Amino acid sequence: MTADRRELYASRNGDQWFLARSATTGSPVVLQVPNQPSGGRPTEIELGSFLVGGGGPEHQELLRLIGTLIEGTSFGDAPAGPSHWAPT
Repeated sequence: MTADRRELYASRNGDQWFLARSATTGSPVVLQVPNQPSGGRPTEIELGSFLVGGGGPEHQELLRLIGTLIEGTSFGDAPAGPSHWAPT
């Protein structure tokens, strides 16, 4: 599945999304880990497919993180909240 990962978002129901590097391809991916009660399996999602797929808080957080790279802001100093990089 994945070797390294950084948490993007955790929902109230326990689902988690991580920015990760695929152990099989080395490419960056979003790793979605469903909550335990759902019985689902972790899923690697290609970054483009993930971003096209919605505008939820997990998508906003990935866009915010990408925005910090463009703005030259360190991860810890970036403001929380909706990303101005997200489509409106």
